[in-house]
Amino acid sequence: MIVAMVLAWAAPVSAQEDTDAAAATVQAVMDNLWLVIAGALVFLMQAGFAFVEAGLTRAKNIANIMAKNLADMAIGALAFFIIGYSIAFGDGGDWWGGLGDFFFKDSTDNLNEFGAGIAGNLTPSASFFFQVVFAATAVTIASGAMAERTKFTTYLIFSAAMTAVIYPVVVHWTWGDGLIAQMRIGDAVYSDFAGSTVVHLTGGVAALVGAWMLGPRLAKYDAEGRVMAIPGHNIGYAVIGVFILWFGWFGFNAGSELAADALVPFLAMNTLLAAAAGVIGASAFIWKVSGVPDVAMAGNGALAGLVSITAPVGSVEPWAAMLIGFIGGLIVVGAVLFFDRIRIDDPVGAIAVHGVCGIWGTLSIGLFATYDDAFLGRADAGLFYGGGFDQLIMQAVMVLIVVAWVGGTCFALFATLKATIGMRVDAEEEMEGLDVAEHGSAGYGIETVARF
Repeated sequence: MIVAMVLAWAAPVSAQEDTDAAAATVQAVMDNLWLVIAGALVFLMQAGFAFVEAGLTRAKNIANIMAKNLADMAIGALAFFIIGYSIAFGDGGDWWGGLGDFFFKDSTDNLNEFGAGIAGNLTPSASFFFQVVFAATAVTIASGAMAERTKFTTYLIFSAAMTAVIYPVVVHWTWGDGLIAQMRIGDAVYSDFAGSTVVHLTGGVAALVGAWMLGPRLAKYDAEGRVMAIPGHNIGYAVIGVFILWFGWFGFNAGSELAADALVPFLAMNTLLAAAAGVIGASAFIWKVSGVPDVAMAGNGALAGLVSITAPVGSVEPWAAMLIGFIGGLIVVGAVLFFDRIRIDDPVGAIAVHGVCGIWGTLSIGLFATYDDAFLGRADAGLFYGGGFDQLIMQAVMVLIVVAWVGGTCFALFATLKATIGMRVDAEEEMEGLDVAEHGSAGYGIETVARF
């Protein structure tokens, strides 16, 4: 009798435990599957960058541009696997992660195990796959700003250094729980949900240093220093690239939740709204300034809205996402015009889009944050929600640290390359086009190049 009673009580408990275990397994599988899908969307952004850069530059350089974007993914994946991941997510201390996972060696024993030292249910392989495409994105940002005059060999060395060391250190200081993640200003800790600073400002600062040290393209400025427009050869490519990037950004932002949960649709919605508002903001501003609704600038407005919402996407209300994106669209137009005036030649506006709007997106958390995005640790952290200035100051400190690190290391790298193998092709090669000078043949047929 007693045995029967025990079995009767125990059976439902056992069944419930089995149900809970099965549900947990399903959730873990879904989390990892979603992260791989999101990573694949971010991977596709590489094609978006290639189209934008190709469309906004001249036909005689299209093969070189495609080669750089291809190299960024190939070199980036290997460099991040060999050393970058270890520096980013190793446990070496506040300053860097060390080489404990050199060649990913300490993670390979647990590639298929859930929760093996990674956030939530994620396996190390899923985490690596998602993080490596972010690394490739960070270096590709600089490609456009350095377009049409950079030696291919020099760019390859920069790409390797960026994905192996420069970018991973920024990741370790933030998402890797290092230096910046350990800082406190009052009640405020840093927040950057998907990388306005970690990814985009990092790439934007590298782009700024590279473009400045290269100098402007030939014929970009006349003898009096006036800006001479060098139109891109295919605005259709540029707009297609914008749409590919916009599409991939849903993986960039919503994937950064690192789980398949109820927040994912909200993140996608905020991403969509900010990009749309960025188009409106940039179009209105350039229309007012120039008298025409410039298509390329409208496309950069979409990207400005996307970069701007990347950090605050999980912490702001939808109306704030629209406002942040709209302001990003205004900022990108002003920033593009500003860099032209100071003779920083950026053919695609990468410094303005990723650098300046990356700063704006990061700081906007200190103004508009109302939800706890799992970084902030509290609700209503933004100034406009009664959170005071602490969060805004913390965000600014993070920006300054990242600018100092990336700016300093990129300057040292480019200065070394400039003094040794050189950074820039010679004038004759630049005039001929980098497709022929650097790769041996034109990206288009001669007839096509002649028309552009």
